[in-house]
Amino acid sequence: MGIRNEIWIIPTVGCVNSIAKALEAEAKSLAAGNVEDVIAFPHPYGCSQMGDDQENTRKVLADMIHHPNAGGVLVLGLGCENSNIPVLMDYIGSYDEDRVKFLQCQDVEDEMETAMELLKELAVYAGSFSREKIDAGELVIGMKCGGSDGLSGITANPVVGAFSDLLVSKGGTTILTEVPEMFGAETLLMNRCATPQLFEQTVSLINDFKHYFTSHNQTIYENPSPGNKKGGISTLEDKSLGCTQKSGSALVRGVLAYGEPVKVKGLNLLSAPGNDLVASTALAVSGAHMVLFTTGRGTPFASPVPTVKISSNTRLSGHKNNWIDFNAGRMVEDMSREELAQELLDYVLAVASGKKVKSEEAGFHDMAIFKQGVTL
Repeated sequence: MGIRNEIWIIPTVGCVNSIAKALEAEAKSLAAGNVEDVIAFPHPYGCSQMGDDQENTRKVLADMIHHPNAGGVLVLGLGCENSNIPVLMDYIGSYDEDRVKFLQCQDVEDEMETAMELLKELAVYAGSFSREKIDAGELVIGMKCGGSDGLSGITANPVVGAFSDLLVSKGGTTILTEVPEMFGAETLLMNRCATPQLFEQTVSLINDFKHYFTSHNQTIYENPSPGNKKGGISTLEDKSLGCTQKSGSALVRGVLAYGEPVKVKGLNLLSAPGNDLVASTALAVSGAHMVLFTTGRGTPFASPVPTVKISSNTRLSGHKNNWIDFNAGRMVEDMSREELAQELLDYVLAVASGKKVKSEEAGFHDMAIFKQGVTL
């Protein structure tokens, strides 16, 4: 199940990013009828990587290819890169040949002409689909925060947590990530694990990320964002207590490695850093149809999927109306958390049914892969 019917152009390597963007511009005319958009996702990776770092890129690219929001996918390779198309095939596995097309630019004389022919075929295939009503329990929603302020843990994050409980109660799925921003409040999540095995996986989730910090000689308990500090958050524990509130009160049903697709309905925890673009991309590639992003300071970025910006205060909602989709700041004015959570659920269902969020209206679509190793 997908909530968008788009055509995605996915480069295997940064060397063909400019071709991918040129194809996106030329193929926009194919976004007609039931085809909602044509989007390229440039990134700087796919070559000169080693070990787990290279594995991350390959897993993420394979997850993007399989994402249900893409009605058609053009995988655009160069031909000489480490993560070339023949190598990626082992990660992609089975696929629909009508839905996914491949092109190695070195293999053809005119890559633009050849790619456009493939994109036209994909548009015909994707255009054969139309929207239909399904149960809200099929939704997978990612949850993330960034650019927080003193109200984030009082308004926006608790509202998202109450929304998460509502969706989970309807059989749906939510995913919480940004592990470094769980530090100091991790036991609140550990105590809600549904099984002893999930408890151990959550302990490993936290400890593995702490090891990632110490292995690079970095301080674990750091609150690096100047915006967080200016907004009124003085310690990492302040940020973490806000972050974990987005999980609501549901039991933890799944713990995911970076790049691992969600398998279990209910609340899931995902290994990814706190960086907004990297974490939101991680949520998308694990299967999130949409990302809810709470903020006290505002941000225009997007992810591969619709990215709903939720303000913690009303001033931000008015000041950056072109960025903010939903104002949770009303919780300290005239609405309860429960009322706002229900309104947010209604908004999420509208977006899932085709309503565009502000970043989509602006044409913003970003992808950022987690860089963990050396570059050759």
